[in-house]
Amino acid sequence: MKAVRCCDKQVHVVDVPAPKGEGVIVNVRSAGICGSDLHMLNAGFNLAATLGHEVAGTLSDGRAVALEPIAPCGHCDMCVQGDYSLCRLSAGMVYGVGRDGGMAEKIIVPARCIVPLPSNVSAADACLVEPLAVATHGIRMLDIKPTSRIAIIGAGAVGLAAAAILTPLVAKVDIAARHDAQRDAAERLGAGLNPSGEYDAVVECAGNSGALMQAARLCKPSGVILLLATYWDGVSLPAFEVSMKGLKIYASSMYDRHGLVRDVDAAAQLMAQRPELPGILITHRLPLDAAAEAFSIAANRKAGAIKVVLEP
Repeated sequence: MKAVRCCDKQVHVVDVPAPKGEGVIVNVRSAGICGSDLHMLNAGFNLAATLGHEVAGTLSDGRAVALEPIAPCGHCDMCVQGDYSLCRLSAGMVYGVGRDGGMAEKIIVPARCIVPLPSNVSAADACLVEPLAVATHGIRMLDIKPTSRIAIIGAGAVGLAAAAILTPLVAKVDIAARHDAQRDAAERLGAGLNPSGEYDAVVECAGNSGALMQAARLCKPSGVILLLATYWDGVSLPAFEVSMKGLKIYASSMYDRHGLVRDVDAAAQLMAQRPELPGILITHRLPLDAAAEAFSIAANRKAGAIKVVLEP
């Protein structure tokens, strides 16, 4: 079968053996390109694994599913206490990083990875479940009230996913967006633009020192900064603002469960409740053979890309 891999900072569509062995075979219908995929490509990571952790498809009986694309060990201290997103396997448990991912015609995963989709959610769109779950997991850390004012810094897929979750729940959501397509998407989701004043919480999704400084300045005294970005190059902490305001900083990684409900299942339900999301967030769809072009489009946010999806 065909699969997407990266080598020497280039994307390649290669022929690989079809998956077999223990697990559930998923016929991939959609695979989103994440900012992490772009970073790994540009940093020159020569991954032996097929890319793709934002994945949805169909089972052998035709049922539409998304994936929770991680395979935690289940027996380390973090897994035993229920925080399997912090499994000691770290990146090695992530499909598309340490394991073959879903930018391919098929993927095999443990049954625990399967996310059943509501009847009105298509596998062609449900690659969005993963970034929505990232935002869901972090937002659960916040003490949200109907009167809360929340700002979001960064309007990529995760920042807009956070807006999609928050706008029905709180009084005010404002988002700092750099590009026209992002600003249009934010407004269609019900968010305001250009945060100003003070906010109860700021969700930082840009992943750089300037964004973290902006978040600290926007937080009210005793407010919360939620880190949803991936800080590949490290950041400088705006320690003066953080200490003088008594701010709390929460860091969130991936997704697991809240009580008996997985973040990925909550994300799938959100897609059912907000059927407009794919039309707002997915800006480009390309066939698997056009993976190199798709990565080029995804890297050019100025040209209007938000979520670029490969369709095997």
